[in-house]
Amino acid sequence: MSSPPSTRSFWGPTRTTSISGGWLAVYKNDILDAALHNQVDYLEIPDSGLILLPHRLYLGVTEEYTETHRHVPFLEGKSSIGRLGIDIHATAGKGDVGFCNTWTLEISVKQPVRVYHSMPIGQLIYFEISGEIGMTYGTKASAKYTARTDRPVESMMWKNFLK
Repeated sequence: MSSPPSTRSFWGPTRTTSISGGWLAVYKNDILDAALHNQVDYLEIPDSGLILLPHRLYLGVTEEYTETHRHVPFLEGKSSIGRLGIDIHATAGKGDVGFCNTWTLEISVKQPVRVYHSMPIGQLIYFEISGEIGMTYGTKASAKYTARTDRPVESMMWKNFLK
């Protein structure tokens, strides 16, 4: 696992606290189509913070770059974040063995809330694999999120519809 030195003070003894990066993304269209490449607008989080609104999906990104070669990573929101009504993932709480990148967060809020760059937002928990690993994420032909990035990545579901 690799991480910027500035975030090391947030590391716990058994799990790594994931920090929200300086960028969020929102989809340009109100209606999304799973078979199409839905474009996003990027929002830089200013020092004064950014207010997130209900009924809007925000894509966030962790500052940490992680690599998992013999572990399955799970991403969970910190309890303090949950108590603010912030959900950090809708369905993508489990990673794949062999995923090497930052994590895109699927952020939604229950009521308006201001968020800040580099605030602690989640925890990465690693579960060790026993036995042989048949194929890692980065070696799968269907892997869609392998390009290293420091910004949130929109859904690539549309690639499943290519013939």
